[in-house]
Amino acid sequence: MIYTVTFNPALDYVVRMDALALGQVNRTASENVQLGGKGINVSWVLRELGHENVALGFVAGFTGKAIEDGLAAKGVATDFIHLPAGLTRINVKLKAGEETEINGKGPDISAEALEELFRKLDALGEGDVLVLAGSIPASMPSDVYESILARLEGKKVLCAVDATRDLLVNVLKYKPFLIKPNNHELGEIFGRVLTTDEEIRECAEKLQQQGARNVLVSMAGDGAMLLDENGGCHRLAAYKGKVKNSVGAGDSMVAGFLAGYLDTGDYAHALRVGSAAGSATAFSDVLATRFEIEALLNQA
Repeated sequence: MIYTVTFNPALDYVVRMDALALGQVNRTASENVQLGGKGINVSWVLRELGHENVALGFVAGFTGKAIEDGLAAKGVATDFIHLPAGLTRINVKLKAGEETEINGKGPDISAEALEELFRKLDALGEGDVLVLAGSIPASMPSDVYESILARLEGKKVLCAVDATRDLLVNVLKYKPFLIKPNNHELGEIFGRVLTTDEEIRECAEKLQQQGARNVLVSMAGDGAMLLDENGGCHRLAAYKGKVKNSVGAGDSMVAGFLAGYLDTGDYAHALRVGSAAGSATAFSDVLATRFEIEALLNQA
């Protein structure tokens, strides 16, 4: 079974406006509410691609229930921990020429609630896949990703980690199956601005040397690069289309990659499906559908 963990789920209130005038009353051109959180996005796209999975994490209040109900309607199983106080956050995404985000703080997560999550994860074993994606709340210990991978060490669970800086680097010693920095995040890790394929490959190889089995680097309009655990380097140009939405594209790539790999065991195919899923979300107003992903794959 595939499990995803989202420490910071959200309801995303997406507002489109012709223009935004600060200090004045503004009228929207359109608005909608989407389920948010990187792990939740991964769960959504995995289910779209036919892979059952379980969404884990923490929810609170009526906003948390809305996330559970929305995932259930999609056919995604959930096993969230219900916090006794606070509200799952609401994020406001303003699209008025440029994108502006106002992200909520979210509820505090106690040591007891975190231990409950640990107990759920302790039940994972060989054949299971775990996706850890996104930031962690300030109320949680900064080494929580490390703690999770340490507890799973030796259990033959395939772990995918989509995080930034120390949150990512500090788990490499546990040999995660997949990490997915984008090219800017990869450069930040090494204090560099990466401008060429050679520079990106050099830094990705360093992360492999530190323990990552497969390094998938997303590059937005420049495509993607995969360094696989067999020594292969795969480079794929970006799919063609009009970018409408940047939210969830990287998460969709992770979901597509895992779906492609679990279906075939082939890394080149996994990269194609991951890239198509990420692009399809970028070309859509919401997360990509299976039809949109397959349409891009058929272009190749």
